[in-house]
Amino acid sequence: MMVLPETEVEIFKKRLESLRNQITKQLKGSTEEVKKPDEATGYSQHQADQGTDDFDRTISLEVTHQEYSLLRQIERALEKIEEKTYGVCDISGEEIPKARLEAIPYATMTVRAQEKLEKGLI
Repeated sequence: MMVLPETEVEIFKKRLESLRNQITKQLKGSTEEVKKPDEATGYSQHQADQGTDDFDRTISLEVTHQEYSLLRQIERALEKIEEKTYGVCDISGEEIPKARLEAIPYATMTVRAQEKLEKGLI
């Protein structure tokens, strides 16, 4: 079923694994940041400072969510390599263009399928 030659899939696999490691490291950093008790609380000179801290924490959680989402996509792409379906759209079964995989190695859908999914049509 696999569309790409084994040698190219290996290259994508290495890229995906290194991406996964990078994100995992970042996530460990951000979750530490989020969990860290806020030393400033209670001693804040301004209500505004507290607002800024909350805002920073919200941003941090937002980033963490995006990273988790990305991590899931990377895991799925690595699964597809194991299943020998890497480069094939999860939804339409069509081949994912190599240029798309070069740009987004964790792509598991064609652009068309992804757009339909995002518009809630699938």
